[in-house]
Parts: sequence; structure tokens; C-alpha cells
Amino acid sequence: MVKEKKMKKLRVLIVVVCMMAAANFASADIIRGIGMDFVTIGNAGNGTDPATGNLYGAVSSNYRIGKYEVTAAQWQTINTAAGIGDSGAWSGNQPTGYVSWYDAAQFCNYLTSGNKYSGAYKFDISGNFQVIDRVSSISTYGTTYVIPTEDEWYKAAYHKNDGVTGNYWLYPTQSNDVPSNDLIDPDPGNNANFYQDGYTIGSPDYLTAVGEFENSDSAYGTFDQGGNVWEWNETLIGGSRRGIRGGSFGSFDDSLRSSYRSIGRYPNFELDDVGFRVASVPEPATICLFGLGVLSLIRKIEAQRK
Repeated sequence: MVKEKKMKKLRVLIVVVCMMAAANFASADIIRGIGMDFVTIGNAGNGTDPATGNLYGAVSSNYRIGKYEVTAAQWQTINTAAGIGDSGAWSGNQPTGYVSWYDAAQFCNYLTSGNKYSGAYKFDISGNFQVIDRVSSISTYGTTYVIPTEDEWYKAAYHKNDGVTGNYWLYPTQSNDVPSNDLIDPDPGNNANFYQDGYTIGSPDYLTAVGEFENSDSAYGTFDQGGNVWEWNETLIGGSRRGIRGGSFGSFDDSLRSSYRSIGRYPNFELDDVGFRVASVPEPATICLFGLGVLSLIRKIEAQRK
């Protein structure tokens, strides 16, 4: 009788988890006092981009990534609560800048665990970075927030989301067209906030609010992966340098292209045109499928007992 009650509780728990995952799949996350919009990046197991020598873009599992860059307002809220200690740059719904890779890692940790030193990015008690371990974080906390790897970032920006594994755009605005050099009008159109013909496309403060170029989304629905601010990647590029991609308000159009790969920056590097966006693993439907698998196993065990 006791075992049966425990089994019933477990079944109810699995159903609740699946319901929560379904709700999470369709709406913004409210995490540690901030709202953060995510989009799901499907087509798991896609191929790399042939245009770059088949080097980038392949991701073996589904995941979510921020629809927008982390904003200055979001940064300030978490920075104050977590005690990261970096004031960042810009304001409101502009993307944050002056954030190092270490700061971004601690931001993600705090979203995951409520502790800037605990999550996918391991820090010792003195705040010294140790190692990345997504697996143990997922095992401990479930949903884990991370800086996207280069492949995760690249796929969200350039993959065509058409079910064909090796299909990619040249620009993250679903375009292969090189921007016109005489386009200086800040009309959103199908453009991004970047340096062009001696002018910056955007506001007088150089940056636009995230998502302001409403017709410039990627095939998966992300915004500002071209221009606004460079974005940190989790991936090591060389030595201790971490990747940055996407260009900024001060970049020419070639920095926005899929073929452009920066030499990266040291993880303590900060500049006003370098920010980040957050990814989330595992994708909620994956958690639900795991739960359904466990539920199926329970039913088989119960059937065998009968």
C-alpha cells in the first residue's frame, strides 16, 4: 500500500513537471525577479555550415536561447541581487555592455541556483573560475542557464530553420544580401544596428533598445544577433580567450556575417560594445520526454507485478 501511494505521487509529480514544461515552452521565464523571453532552437542534430568549411552551427540537442540580448535593466537587477559588482553600461532596454565573460557566467549561475558561484560555471569561494560543467548543473538544478556555445549562438543566428541541416543564411536577418553602402536612414527595414557609410543605424546614443528592428529577426525569432553589441560565447577560441560574435553598433557589415570569426577576448575583458544573451538547457520538452519515459517505466513495473 505504501509503495502504491509513492508510485501515485511520482506519477502526479511527472504530470505536473510536464505541464510546467509545456507552459515554460510557450511563455517568458520569470527568473530571480526578471522576465526573460526565450525561443526554442529545434532541428536537433543539424549539420554544420558548408560556407565556413563545415566548422560551425551543428548542435546535437534542442535548447532555448534568449530572444534578446540581456538588457541593462536586467543586468542591474541581477547584479544588485547577486553582488557581481560590475555596474555594466547603458540603460533600460538597451543591451548591457562593459560585462566580462566571468560576469556573464556569474549572471547565468545566479539565474540557475541563486548563487553566483554555483551553476554550470564553477567558481571557488574566492571567486576564481574553475571549470564549466553543464551536466552536473542540470543534474543538481534541472533547468540551467548558460552563455551559449559558439555553435548554439551560430545556429540561432544563421540556420534557416527549414528542416534542412546544412542550410544557413549569410546574415542573422534571414538575408544573403550585402547591405547597401548608402543606407543611412534609421528605418528598421530588414537591417541591424551597425556602422554603415560613416553613420550608425540607430539612436543618437548608438545603441537601440533590444528588438527595436522588428523586421530583422532570425529564422528562429531572435533579435540583434547582428549589431547592437558583440555577444560572448562559452567556447574557448585560443588559449584562455572566449568567443564573441555578431558585431556591434561600431562594426562594419562584414562583422555581422556568418563567415566572420573574431579572435575572441580574454574572459576579464570589458568594453561598452560587448554584452551577451542567455541560453537555457535542457529545452523543456526534453525534460517532459524524460518524465514520460519514467512514467512508462513505472507502468511496465506495475504491470509485471500484477
